[in-house]
Amino acid sequence: MEKKLTITVDAEVYDGLLAVVGRRRISRFLNDLARPLVVDRDLRAGYAAMAADEEREVEADAWSENLIGDVADEPSRHDG
Repeated sequence: MEKKLTITVDAEVYDGLLAVVGRRRISRFLNDLARPLVVDRDLRAGYAAMAADEEREVEADAWSENLIGDVADEPSRHDG
């Protein structure tokens, strides 16, 4: 659920947000910036939920297994 919020910022901050983020993206930018600082995160519960997602675990395992092949193909620091 979204809530509307009116905030006041310095003119320089507002101009910077417009220049860097864009007019229609400021709310999302500020939301994403604030979320990790203000939303209580229970990492243990989050990791448990991710581990319970079997499809995600299969995809993660496949991804990590494919990395091993990438490393095996890299030249050794001692080559050449």
